[in-house]
Amino acid sequence: MQNVSAAWLYPIILVAGALQAWGPPMNGALRKSLDNPWLASTVSFLPVVAFLLVLFICLPNPLPSLRGISAMPWWAPLGGLLGAFAVITGLLFVDKIGAGPFAGLTITANILMSLAIDNFGWFGIEQHSLNIWRILGGVLMTCGILLVALF
Repeated sequence: MQNVSAAWLYPIILVAGALQAWGPPMNGALRKSLDNPWLASTVSFLPVVAFLLVLFICLPNPLPSLRGISAMPWWAPLGGLLGAFAVITGLLFVDKIGAGPFAGLTITANILMSLAIDNFGWFGIEQHSLNIWRILGGVLMTCGILLVALF
């Protein structure tokens, strides 16, 4: 079990996850309105960039050190690009398969890949080895999305 002092984080994470389901349908509507999926993707990211820029201006500390930047893995800044790929797939495909199957597929793929990341300790994450319960959870997620997508 996780540290009890971190228990207050779970409701926030659940709300973030619930709100994340709103993104693909909202971006799908944006794509339909603007016709151009690349323009829609750009428009979708502009409020995020503006919000983060305002936060950085208001809360500029701490600034990165040269030591921290030089120790940064080459792949660390690419997380946003991977997130953009997820946004673009939602923008292009959510209206073709529905919000439930889209979210189910992305969440299930996310869980399965997260299990691999945990198991091997990739990207500097503390290793959490696979066990029967984690494997069962992945299998149940996969079965659940099959039910959502097929029916």
